[in-house]
Amino acid sequence: MHIIETYFECGGFDHRLIQGGTSVYLWNLSKALADQGHRVSIVTPAHGRLDDLRRFHDLETLDYRDEYELPVVLDPQTWGERFPAEVRIPLTTTAHLLRLDGVDLYFLSNQLLDELPDRFYPPYQSKGQDLVFFKPLAYQVDSIRFIRERFADEKAVLHAHEPYYHYLMPAAFRHDPDKLVVGTVQSNMPITKKVYRPKVERLLAFLGAEVELPPEDADRPFTEHEAVMSSYQQLTHLHYEYGPGHVRVYDLMADHADLVDFLSPGHQEFYTDFADTPFEQIFTRLAIHETVRRNAHKSFVGGCAVGDTWTTGEPPSADRAAVLSGLGLDPGLPTFFHNARYAVNHKGQVELFRAVDRVLNEGLAANFVLRCISDAGIDDPYVHEVVERHKGRVHLEWQRVDERRIVEYAASSDFCLFPSKFEMDTFLIAQGEAMAAGAVPIATAQRGMAHFGHVADPLAGPDAEQATGFAVNRSFAEDDPLLADALARRIQEAAALLREQPEEYRRLRANAVANARQFTWKHAAELHVAAFTPLWEGRRPELGVELMLRHGWFDLLPDEAYESHRAAVAEAAARLGDAEAHRRCQQPDPETDRVLFEAAWARADFSRCEQTADSDPALRARLDGRCTVEGDRIVYRLPHAERVELVRLAPGGTGRRQVTVQQLTRDGHEFTGPLPVDGEELHLLLTLTSGRATWDVVRRG
Repeated sequence: MHIIETYFECGGFDHRLIQGGTSVYLWNLSKALADQGHRVSIVTPAHGRLDDLRRFHDLETLDYRDEYELPVVLDPQTWGERFPAEVRIPLTTTAHLLRLDGVDLYFLSNQLLDELPDRFYPPYQSKGQDLVFFKPLAYQVDSIRFIRERFADEKAVLHAHEPYYHYLMPAAFRHDPDKLVVGTVQSNMPITKKVYRPKVERLLAFLGAEVELPPEDADRPFTEHEAVMSSYQQLTHLHYEYGPGHVRVYDLMADHADLVDFLSPGHQEFYTDFADTPFEQIFTRLAIHETVRRNAHKSFVGGCAVGDTWTTGEPPSADRAAVLSGLGLDPGLPTFFHNARYAVNHKGQVELFRAVDRVLNEGLAANFVLRCISDAGIDDPYVHEVVERHKGRVHLEWQRVDERRIVEYAASSDFCLFPSKFEMDTFLIAQGEAMAAGAVPIATAQRGMAHFGHVADPLAGPDAEQATGFAVNRSFAEDDPLLADALARRIQEAAALLREQPEEYRRLRANAVANARQFTWKHAAELHVAAFTPLWEGRRPELGVELMLRHGWFDLLPDEAYESHRAAVAEAAARLGDAEAHRRCQQPDPETDRVLFEAAWARADFSRCEQTADSDPALRARLDGRCTVEGDRIVYRLPHAERVELVRLAPGGTGRRQVTVQQLTRDGHEFTGPLPVDGEELHLLLTLTSGRATWDVVRRG
């Protein structure tokens, strides 16, 4: 096959040309695909670095010159009166070829693509202020025009990355029988992210790729509860609201691409139903939910990998005594390692430092090697206070360093800490690297990281035999005390395990190494080829019953599935506590209804509890009694709740709706708080002991 890889940044072959992790991913995957005998081309901007490319590598300038004006329709709400309704940016694009390790890299250069040579990506502040903001848009248009000319009649798989950076490409090649387009969801950017609709329409017309865009979201107004759930998402980083005149980039990608690629099984699962998150319920009421379902059959897991440095030959090693002593730490103490860019909400670093501070204040004798990479340094005084307070126990650094140094840190550590939040990490190569070097993980149970095998109870339970380390519950709150508490407990437990059960620690360590070393680029290439090959041969995937059941899409099941897959349907319905689906498989009885009620109750899925509550007065009493008003107080009763928050729309104001969040006070299994003076409904966000987050709405009175 001819595979054309394309992304806004593809300089992973040279550390001097890297800004983000996708660049590294793309280069390693491209090499691995080429190693399997496929022809691989990469199309990417030069970012004003042609002189560097010529100095460092053998770069050839091609006989390609494309002069045109890029038409960009501007959203007046963003760009105001200082800019016209449409700008036409004159561009002259040239192309330059570098052949390296069996891969052809094509670098496109013009007046806009060569802007920002030091950072590549336009700063968010340029939106509405500087036309450099449209550099990624120019990349899409230039790549489409270049591929059309350079590979005009050649059959190829166009493998594009991150919907925001390629949303025009699937539509642009939709009617080209020689180009098969695979869109990759590279991160967990909000699935509802939108761009200005007239801008997209104008560009697709300019490219001769008119397609029917999805209709505007339904005009049905939100109910009060839907408005609360939707507005709350601005705190979760999972969804933002847009005004009229916009189109979702995910629709543009998924509706017109031939396949949709994900980095891990959990990443695919999460982006399909957002299960157990504060976004899950409102997601099912948005138009994007139907977009996901009608394209779900296209999804596959192409995978990601840990670098060859960590996975080939003997596991990485280091002189622990020299490394830790050189940092001013005691090599004889349990050592915990964190390695990530400095992104306090994404990486859970506020909670990480709170947990480290707490366990050291409690007297734990341990070392912490904490890398929070930031070219601008770390401006949070609390972080520096923790380091100062625990000299000789905490080493903090934020500088970029050679990979060999990271290997030494990881190989000298006993545990690695990765408390990522908001499900923003989709594979987390850094965790795999640390595990490959023998560091037992303590990490959040994010779906996108589940492949690394850390579990709630690594010493017992069904997953213990293959467990690699300790999981803590997912978090969707900023400065989350539940996460900080869980991290502190896990750090204490891990240190005790190393001290008191060294054989169990060695088992986890061996599991961690074996787990991480299976994620090779060769394997990722094989997964991609396995997905590309049927497409290349003209075979298209179909939506199967198994996929529908996995996500509880009982309404999509054909009638015959209730006969042909009776046991599987019943099992899925029982798992979710869905009595309506279960009753299509077998006759109801009091015991079955009770089991279904308990399954729904455990998930705090009270709409499904309603399906069976009337089968037993005790169940009805429990359901109706979960929330009562006693005088001017709310009393909420749910034994398996960890936190209950009252969420309200802030009164007045304009523009995006704001919310206020009030945590109810916990006393055993009861949560209490003052009754709001307004509103007909109480909107409650529940965090369960399992880590599931879900909503409850209760009418007052």
